[in-house]
Amino acid sequence: MEQTIENKVRIRLKTYEPKLLTTSCNNIINTINRTEAKIIGPMSMPTKRKIYCVLRSPHVDKDSREHFEIRIYTKIIDVHKPSSTTVDALMKLSIPAGVDVEVKI
Repeated sequence: MEQTIENKVRIRLKTYEPKLLTTSCNNIINTINRTEAKIIGPMSMPTKRKIYCVLRSPHVDKDSREHFEIRIYTKIIDVHKPSSTTVDALMKLSIPAGVDVEVKI
């Protein structure tokens, strides 16, 4: 007898590399499909860009600057009516380093 824990679980994945994001999304989707829970996603969120401006020389030439950019890729996966086996499988799942995972119940 399996009991449902909550109506919805939202998984948010953030990373700097899009290849890591797709592989971790595929791993999560495969584990959820094995436990037969209803899944919605992965939904891609807009890419956030952070731009940093740095002076090239410390004392003079203020006109000479460099710009560096960091892109943050985000995807959201919603799991509706997860069972306790679904939550246990997600907790035991190994996700590669460099991927930030937020789980909201």
